[in-house]
Amino acid sequence: MAKFTRRSLLAGVGGSLAAPVLSRAASADAPPAAVKRPNILFILADDLGYADLSCYGRPDFTTPNIDRLAAEGTRFLQAYANSSVCSATRTALITGRYQDRLPIGLEEPLASDVAGLPPGMPTLPSILRAAGYRTALIGKWHLGFLPDYGPLKSGYEIFYGFRAGAADYYRHDQTLWNGDVLAHENGYLTDLLGDHAIRTIETFARGPDP
Repeated sequence: MAKFTRRSLLAGVGGSLAAPVLSRAASADAPPAAVKRPNILFILADDLGYADLSCYGRPDFTTPNIDRLAAEGTRFLQAYANSSVCSATRTALITGRYQDRLPIGLEEPLASDVAGLPPGMPTLPSILRAAGYRTALIGKWHLGFLPDYGPLKSGYEIFYGFRAGAADYYRHDQTLWNGDVLAHENGYLTDLLGDHAIRTIETFARGPDP
């Protein structure tokens, strides 16, 4: 039986980040050209409680779009988060390590001059990118601030969103970024993020850059 490490598995099943959907592992004997690699869209909702969705029994409002993902995919009934706060959870997700191995995984709230995700550290997006995938982060970063830290320094090819722990839905002129440049876009933040995510997916679907 082929021996898999965490990194080799991730490199073999990767896709473009914004959430991972993993397909069945290909045979170790299959030629590389015969392996069809899946795309990955990873949606991470900060501070979303287990009982906050109607597909998990929320009685007083509905979440139809998320419910559809659950109905057409897999709904887990037992799971554990590695942390109860956002930065530590995302530190573990992006690095594949226990969050307390890094200073950024121990800081909450995150101070701008204290810690960040080291640019040289292997990450899920950097491994996927090395395997030939395009990678994007749309939404929240909050794993360190410029000039020392940022999504483009940790494996993401595209970043559109905010770097701090939160952003105002309407007054985000100085908090919304497109890459390493302030975006200066007006509009409802949720709509801006959703529209940009769709455009990014469509761009990736057209194939590699010329």
